[in-house]
Amino acid sequence: MGYITTGDGVRLYYEEAGAGDAVVFVHEFGGNYWSWEPQLSYFSRFYRCITFAARGYAPSDIPDDIGHYSQARAADDIVDVIDALGLDRAHIVGLSMGGFSCLHAALRHPAKIRSVVAAGAGYGAEKLHEAYFKGVSEEVARNFSERGAKEFAPVYAEGASRVQFQEKDPRGWALFAERLSQHSSIGAANTMRGVQAKRPSLYDLEDQLAALQVPTLVIVGDEDDHCLQPGIFLKRTIPRCGLSVFPKTGHTLNLEEPALFNSTVSEFLTKVEFDRWNPRDPRANPAQIMRTD
Repeated sequence: MGYITTGDGVRLYYEEAGAGDAVVFVHEFGGNYWSWEPQLSYFSRFYRCITFAARGYAPSDIPDDIGHYSQARAADDIVDVIDALGLDRAHIVGLSMGGFSCLHAALRHPAKIRSVVAAGAGYGAEKLHEAYFKGVSEEVARNFSERGAKEFAPVYAEGASRVQFQEKDPRGWALFAERLSQHSSIGAANTMRGVQAKRPSLYDLEDQLAALQVPTLVIVGDEDDHCLQPGIFLKRTIPRCGLSVFPKTGHTLNLEEPALFNSTVSEFLTKVEFDRWNPRDPRANPAQIMRTD
């Protein structure tokens, strides 16, 4: 455990375990570095695993100035962690906000990224709901800043795509909600306003994503409704992309279904390591139903 300093002078706290090829885990808005404990316990048997607290999340720095928060900066923070730890490149695994950051890191710094796992990445991407997402993001930010994390966390933690976790694993969900209540209210509000509400729609990045050659795995819960269509879009757009849909599962994928998440990501990483995660076979024409000649 320790700290690295980003290009704009913000200190980020990180923890690591294991040895081997590097895997960096990037947390969601409602989580922190602790969100990845089931993954560090598993993957550190085979890999050098690194997780860090994003800016705005203790014990990392929590800048008061919202100008220190953006989607581009969140993506660059991943690469700053990779560079500070002396890594040539790394596999990166992100959930939700972290999944978006991983995709942007691959677009901005493809030479540094061995592969991408983007889980639950879709909120705000749908053009139909773009304005609504920006509005509700501001409402969430206001609740964190005015009511505070301790009061608002139980409300946020019981969202429509979180109750699946609560139903399956009440103890795990309660720990998630309790830890969320300890978040910095300022950090949460600034992250929601500076990163979440202002990030571009994935659909606006279609040309860049279509040119991306980094092996990518998209994971979506089938009850995480606003990630399903963006997940299909990513699968159809990124050349070396696969899509996994977890049944009867919501947004908090890695904690809600840790065994399934670990096995799915493990198989992906193995195929990438052996250079077996290839672009779609050109014979698999999506316009064809049955071959006739």
